[in-house]
Amino acid sequence: MNTTVGLIGAGNMGFAMMQRLLDQGWAVAVCDIDPAVQRHALAAGATLAESPADLARDAELLIVAVVDAAQSEAVLFGEHGAASQLPKGGTVLLCPTLGPDQVESITARLATAGLHCIDSPMSGGPARARSGEMSLMLAAPAAVLARQEALLSVLSSKRFVISERPGDAARTKLVNNLLAAINLAGAAEVLALAERLGLDGGQTLDVIEQSSGQSWIGSDRMRRALAGDLAPRAHTSLLRKDSALALRAAQLQGFDAPLGAQAAALFERACQEGLAGLDDGSLLDLLRRPRP
Repeated sequence: MNTTVGLIGAGNMGFAMMQRLLDQGWAVAVCDIDPAVQRHALAAGATLAESPADLARDAELLIVAVVDAAQSEAVLFGEHGAASQLPKGGTVLLCPTLGPDQVESITARLATAGLHCIDSPMSGGPARARSGEMSLMLAAPAAVLARQEALLSVLSSKRFVISERPGDAARTKLVNNLLAAINLAGAAEVLALAERLGLDGGQTLDVIEQSSGQSWIGSDRMRRALAGDLAPRAHTSLLRKDSALALRAAQLQGFDAPLGAQAAALFERACQEGLAGLDDGSLLDLLRRPRP
């Protein structure tokens, strides 16, 4: 039996990762701020902890799957934070999409406490996380990755070791997510246009999927949006956050990203117009609306 894995944040991706680990015989302890999520995790076979600190006492490896840097800092270093209780030599798998500077800061603080950090943003959605087919971008010393190979291989069949430098996996994820935002914004725009031109959106997407305009995220999100299914697999607010982080990274390098800036502005507008909590395919509904 493998040692217990601690998981902080059992949202869409975190819960799917938990299920994958449980299926493969790993013991998983979960801490989440949502009591309903805790109940579902318990029913699925996980054990529960009341705080990140409580969770860390019995886990040598901790998966952090919260939303952003503020939440990551809070669960690791805040009151009842995990870092104070994780055994020396323990490892944190840092999975949120963060700015490279944020990853560097968290890694340095963990190192001061005698802990390792794997910069490990993920991509692919809950279904792929559940089946172990999501992508993991990894940045950490080779020895740290080697010690966690068993866990990493269960979580992901598509692992990309970017470098040993903290923040490089985050940089890669931001580049990927900016392109995802551009592709999704483009898919929503052309389908809204197709409908304005009197075309059937589903039929138009059939053509696009077999032609030069195809993109995975466009197909995945627009199929559901055309069916009126905006239950959040990936909230619109997440790509707003990620595209803004990517633009900040670009600006720090003096790089102009005109398409990224337009996509980011569209996600910002969607959130301002009440779509933040819906699936990011909600861009189609946004672009269907007449402009004032």
